[in-house]
Amino acid sequence: MGDFYQHGVVATLHRLGRQKLEELEKKLMKLSERRAIVLILPIIPRDLEAEPFMKIVEELRGANYLHEIVIALGRTTQKEHFIEAKKKVSDLPQKVTILWTSGSRLDDLYHLLKINHLEVGPDGKGRSTWVAYGYVLSKDECGIIVQHDCDIVNYNRELLARLCYPLVNQDLDFKFCKGYYPRVTDRFYGRVTRLFVTPLIRSLMKMVGYHPFLVYLDNFRYPLSGEFSMTVDLARTNRVPGDWGLEIGTLAEIYRNCHLKRVCQVDLADTYEHKHQPLSNHDPSKGLMKMSIDIGKVFFRTLSSEGVIFTDEFFKNLTAAFLRTAQDTLKQYEADAAINGLYFDRHQEGQAVETFTRSIQFASEEFLKDPLGVPQIPNWSRVISAIPEILYLLADAVEEDSRKIRA
Repeated sequence: MGDFYQHGVVATLHRLGRQKLEELEKKLMKLSERRAIVLILPIIPRDLEAEPFMKIVEELRGANYLHEIVIALGRTTQKEHFIEAKKKVSDLPQKVTILWTSGSRLDDLYHLLKINHLEVGPDGKGRSTWVAYGYVLSKDECGIIVQHDCDIVNYNRELLARLCYPLVNQDLDFKFCKGYYPRVTDRFYGRVTRLFVTPLIRSLMKMVGYHPFLVYLDNFRYPLSGEFSMTVDLARTNRVPGDWGLEIGTLAEIYRNCHLKRVCQVDLADTYEHKHQPLSNHDPSKGLMKMSIDIGKVFFRTLSSEGVIFTDEFFKNLTAAFLRTAQDTLKQYEADAAINGLYFDRHQEGQAVETFTRSIQFASEEFLKDPLGVPQIPNWSRVISAIPEILYLLADAVEEDSRKIRA
C-alpha cells in the first residue's frame, strides 16, 4: 500500500490497491481508440537469450490495447539475432516491427546523416531509442509512445497498463509520465539512485541554492527508471543522450520542452527486479562507476546551460558536500533496513559512497576539460529539416529488413 503524499511540481500517481487490472485494461481499450499506443522495447542479444524477455512477451499477449510493438534491436551486426527476435515475437497478436538499429541498411542512413553534419552517436540504447522514435513518426499512426526495459525479472502486464493510462486518458492532460517502484527484496538495491543521484541533487542545492531544475529532479522518486510514456510530439522535439546519462538526460529534455504541470510519475509495482550492474569501483570505464560519471556530466552540462558557473574550486567543495550528504543518506537507509528486517551491508554501502565520490571527481574533470562534451543526438525536427525525406528512407529500410531477412 503506497502513501498519498504529493512532492510538489511533479504530480505523483500512487498505487493505492483498488482498481483491478481487468478494469484498467478495459478503460485502455476504449481510450486507445482515440489515442493509439506504441510500445518501444530496446533490446540487445543478451536480452533475447534471457528468461525475462520471454516472460515479457508472454505477458504482452493480453495487452490488446496496443496499436503496435516496436522492438529496437541494437549492439549486433549478426542477422541471426534479427531472425531470433522475429521468431520470439512472431505469435504476438499485435502488429510487431523489428528495427535492426545496427544493421547495414540503417548504417547507410547513419552515413547520410553524418555527411549532413548530424551525428547519431555510437551503437547503444540511446541510438536505438532515437531510431525507434523516428520510425513511429514515419508512420504517423499513434499518439502515445510507451517504453520500458527488457530485463525486468518480475514483469507483469499491470506495469504496462499503469504506465499507459495517465497519458491515454486525455482528461488528465499529461504529456510525459515517468514510472517508479521500490528496488527492494531482502535488501535495498538501486545504489546509483539512492547513494549518488539523490545526494548529488541535494549537495548541488546546498552549493547553488534554489534552482527549478534541481527541485524538479528531486521530485522524482526513481529518476533512473527506464520506464516512461510520452506524447509523440515530445519524441519529435527531444534530443537523446547516447550514453549512461540517457534517463537523466531525458528528464532534462522534458524539463526544457514540456510544462511541468503536464509531467507526472506513476507507481508501477510493489517490487521491481532486474539485472544488477557491478560497482566497478576501480575502473571508471564500466559498471556503476561509468554510469555515475556519465550522469554527473549530464547534471553539470544541464546546469551550465541554465547559467550556473562551475569552477575547480566549486567542484572541490561539491565533492566534500556530496560525501557528507551521501554518508548521512547511508545512515538513513541503515535505519530503514533495521526496522524492516532487511539485510544491510554497511561496508558495501560505504564502498559505493566512496566510489560515487570519485565519480564526481572524474565527471568534474571531464566537464572542465570539455564543457560541451559529446553532442546529444539531434531531435527529429532538426533532422527532418536537414533531410526532408529521412522518415521515408527510415521506414523503407525497416521494411526491407523485414522482407528480406528470413530464417
